[in-house]
Amino acid sequence: MNSRLLNRRTVVKAVLLGSVSSWLIGTRTFALSCGDQIVRIGGAVAPDSMNPFATYGAFYPLFLTYDFLVGVDAQRHDDRKGFAQSWSVADDKLTWTFKLWPKMQWSDGHPATANDVAFTYNYLRKSIGAPDELNAGWNNVNGLEQIKSVTAVDDETLQIVTNVPTRWPADNIVMIVPEHIWKDVSYAEARSTFRNDPPLVGTGPMIVQEFEQGQFARLAPNPYFRTGKPATNGMIFSFFDNADPIAQGLKSGSLDYGMSLTAAQWTDLSTNSDVQVGQSRIEQRNYLAFNTASGEGAGGTKALQDPAFRDAVGYAIDQKLIVDRAFRGHADPGVGVVMTAASQYYSDLSDIQRHFDLTEAARRLDAAGYKDSDGDGIREDKGGKPFQLELITGNPTGNIEIPIAAVELIAGWLGQIGIPVSVTQLDPGAIQARTAVPAKGGGGWDLLVISNWLTSNPGDLVVIGKSGDRQNRSYWKNEKFDELVSAIDVAVELEKSKALIDQAARLIYTEAPYIMLCYPFQLDARRKDCFRGWGDQDIVSVNSYFPFDRLRPI
Repeated sequence: MNSRLLNRRTVVKAVLLGSVSSWLIGTRTFALSCGDQIVRIGGAVAPDSMNPFATYGAFYPLFLTYDFLVGVDAQRHDDRKGFAQSWSVADDKLTWTFKLWPKMQWSDGHPATANDVAFTYNYLRKSIGAPDELNAGWNNVNGLEQIKSVTAVDDETLQIVTNVPTRWPADNIVMIVPEHIWKDVSYAEARSTFRNDPPLVGTGPMIVQEFEQGQFARLAPNPYFRTGKPATNGMIFSFFDNADPIAQGLKSGSLDYGMSLTAAQWTDLSTNSDVQVGQSRIEQRNYLAFNTASGEGAGGTKALQDPAFRDAVGYAIDQKLIVDRAFRGHADPGVGVVMTAASQYYSDLSDIQRHFDLTEAARRLDAAGYKDSDGDGIREDKGGKPFQLELITGNPTGNIEIPIAAVELIAGWLGQIGIPVSVTQLDPGAIQARTAVPAKGGGGWDLLVISNWLTSNPGDLVVIGKSGDRQNRSYWKNEKFDELVSAIDVAVELEKSKALIDQAARLIYTEAPYIMLCYPFQLDARRKDCFRGWGDQDIVSVNSYFPFDRLRPI
C-alpha cells in the first residue's frame, strides 16, 4: 500500500509540473490508489483565463471558487446557497434585501462582507458607457442598467434598489470578487490584460491554485468555506478537446468524474460496475432557425420571411425521432422556447403543438402558394424560383454537441416535401461570424441548426426572439413580442412571469422563426471507488459548486 501511495504522489507532482492529459490516461498506478484523496475530474472545456471580467469560457473551474449572490441553484435547493443566506423584496417591488452568511471569510482569511458584493456590482455599474466598459466576460454590465443603487447596509446586509421591478438582483450570475484584490485594477486591465493569476481568492469550496491553459487547473479546499472545509485534499480539473480521453479516464480510474460524454460513451460506461452514469436536464436548446431578415443579411428566398412557410416546415420535423436516433434518447423533444429544465415556466403547448406529418406539411405549402408547378419534385417560391436552401450548422464552444445525424434527418425530410437542402458544417468561430447580426457581417444563409445555453431566468428564456439581440439568430422582429419581453423584464412575481412567458412562447411558436428540435441532457459519470457524497441524477450541478463541498473519501 505504501508503494502505491508513493507512486500516486509522484504522479500528482508530475501532473502539476507537466501535462495532465498524458498522465491521466497513461498511468495505471494513478488509477489504483485513492489514498491522496484528490478528486480528479475532466470536461471538454477550454478556459483561457481566470479573470471572470475578461472571458466567458472559464465558468469551469471558476464556479468552484467564486460565488453568485444568489443564482439559479440557491432558488431550487436550500443546501446550495451562494453569498446570500436569505433574501426578500419589499412591497414596492424595487427594494431587495440580502442577508449574507454571518462572519463569512475569503479564502485568504479576510472578512467577506456586503462591501465586497457592493464593490463587485458597482465596479461593473460605473463602467457603463466608459470606453473600457466591462462587457467582455462572464462578469459584465448586462442587466445593471436596471439598478438604481447597491449599498452595504452593514457587513451582513446588502440592499439593491432597482429602477423598475425586476428579478435581476436574485437571478443574476455575476461572480462576487474580493474588493481588496480588485479595487486597484483599472477597467482596461480588467477586460483584457489582468490575468488574475492563481492562487485565487474566493468564497467557494474549492480554490484555484494553479492554471495551465489547455491542460488543467489544480484546486485546494477552502479552509474558510462557510459550511466547513471540504473533506477532500483537493482537485485536479483536466481540460480536453473531446470526450474520448474522459471516457477512457473513467474506465481506468484516472478520473473520478467526467462530463461532456457522448451517448455511445455513456451507454458503454453504464455497463461498468465501477462507474455510475447520470444525466441532467440543462438549459440548452437545439433549434432550427429561419433567416427572416428582409434587407441586409437576407437569405436566398422571401419564403423564409413568411410565417405560413415556416409553419408548414414545422410539420416536416419529427422531434421524437431526432431524440431517439440522433441523441439515443438522451434529450427531451423540442416544443417551444422554454426548455424542460425551466420547469416552473415550461409548457408543452399541447393545444397549438404541431405534429410530424409530411402530407400535412406538403398541403400547407401548397395552400401558402409554394407549389411544384412543373412536377419535377422541387417546389418554387412565389417568384417562381425553385427552392435550393443552404443549411449551416455548428457547435458553439462549451455546448452539448448536436450530432450531424440530426441535421441529416432534417435535410432528408425537407427533401421529401420538395425543398432540397445543402448542408455546410462550420467550426465555432465561423458559425459565430455567419450568425452575427447583419450589421456586423452576419447573415446570407437560409437555415441554421445550432444551440444556445443560457439560464432558466425569465429574460434568458425569451431573449431568442428579442429584436436586435445577439441571441436572436433568426433576425426575427415582432413588436408584440418585444412588448412582452419588456413586461417580463419588470415582472417580479412568479405567477405574473409565468403568464407573460406563456404568452411570449405561444406567439413565437405560432410565428415560427424557430423550430425547437430538442433539449439535450448533460451526460456524465463518476467512479464509485474513491469518494462518496455525489448526487443521484444530477451527479454534479451545472449551476453551482454542488457536490464538491460535500464529497468525502471512502
